[in-house]
Amino acid sequence: MQDLRVSLVQGDTRWHDPAGNREYYGRLIAPLRGITDLVLLPETFTSGFSNDAIGQAETMDGPTVAWIREQARNLDAAVCGSVQLRAGESADKVYNRLLFATPDGGLQHYDKRHLFRYAREHERYAAGAPRLTVDWRGWRICPLVCYDLRFPVFSRNRYDVERPGQLDYDLLLYVANWPAVRAWPWKTLLRARAIENLCYVAGLNRVGTDGNGHRYSGDSAILDFLGEPLSECTDMEVVSTTTLSMERLRAHREHFPAMLDADVFELR
Repeated sequence: MQDLRVSLVQGDTRWHDPAGNREYYGRLIAPLRGITDLVLLPETFTSGFSNDAIGQAETMDGPTVAWIREQARNLDAAVCGSVQLRAGESADKVYNRLLFATPDGGLQHYDKRHLFRYAREHERYAAGAPRLTVDWRGWRICPLVCYDLRFPVFSRNRYDVERPGQLDYDLLLYVANWPAVRAWPWKTLLRARAIENLCYVAGLNRVGTDGNGHRYSGDSAILDFLGEPLSECTDMEVVSTTTLSMERLRAHREHFPAMLDADVFELR
């Protein structure tokens, strides 16, 4: 039962500056080689959360995908964060795409399903559909993006009858650009997702003020299966690494097997 070291990289993303952000976040994560297994970067970490950044959207052959793969190789760790990426048969759609890169060159992605209507994200970006679960260093991980946090059914950790005793995932991730004005819902919902899903939750938010004048208070955190904080950040730039115990997680699930009483359903 291998532990997992997770690093929260809570940074002040530069507005509409992909090259500058790659350099900035590259400097922040460089010291993590050898001391982490998984690095989390914020939502839209090359631009900030902006509908206007759609004009800068890269493709899967662009510099940011190459960069995140390089970081994973250099750190010998998985690196995860979202960017605006153009895809589709004729690259006619732009997604808020979460990338999960591993040191062996592997790359998986999840396209944000719940687009933030309040900020008109749904008018510019295409919505994803399937949820992603990644196997990494003995852990099952489900990475999601920002507004997905408000939709518990989509995040639900289902009991897998084909793998006796197993749930869909052990660790739930949220990378975000969550404004300070809604900080309390962010903190509350992260705890709810951890408790109801019998899992660890890592929520990574940004700090600073973006080009639209929205302030971000960070409040990134790693929570255990009881909603108790293992790591909490304030409103400052910080890189924080926390070790998660698989032994503790399995012991909790055995002691309190609420998943055996859960409703059975399919996600579409």
